[in-house]
Amino acid sequence: MDIDCLDTPLAVVDLDRLEANIARLQAYLDEHGIANRPHIKTHKIPAIAWMQVRRGAVGITCQKIGEAEVMADAGLNDIFLPYNILGEQKLDRLMNLARRVNLSVTADSEVVARGLSRAAQQAGLTLTVLVECDTGGQRCGVQSPAEAAALARRIADLPGLHFGGLM
Repeated sequence: MDIDCLDTPLAVVDLDRLEANIARLQAYLDEHGIANRPHIKTHKIPAIAWMQVRRGAVGITCQKIGEAEVMADAGLNDIFLPYNILGEQKLDRLMNLARRVNLSVTADSEVVARGLSRAAQQAGLTLTVLVECDTGGQRCGVQSPAEAAALARRIADLPGLHFGGLM
């Protein structure tokens, strides 16, 4: 293929290089005992997510419910959503997704955790929730170790939720 003749803008992927990069990263992580859950935001392509999982990733990370739904439709079944979900419509979509895949999410406040708990109870599900910690960006997340511990205890105590760790 003569790429100079292609109309731009256009994304071109060197499949051999992509596969080599995925293999190299996974080998490094495996060597160091690190579980890999890549974020799909750089590609948003189920076929690439599958390449990552087949190489050894334990699952994928999606930023939005819609992205996660697309990945679930493609058969990916272990998905992490690292943002706080509020609102009945989004929580309904989240519970529908949780019925289909192994899903985990985050919470950075009791308000978020209570909403997740209510939705999970109504759906008859148990949802894994990680505490989102501010790591210096001052954008979101609990602000101190004490806040993280308090929210972790609250998540563990709320019906329909399982505390899954810190993020």
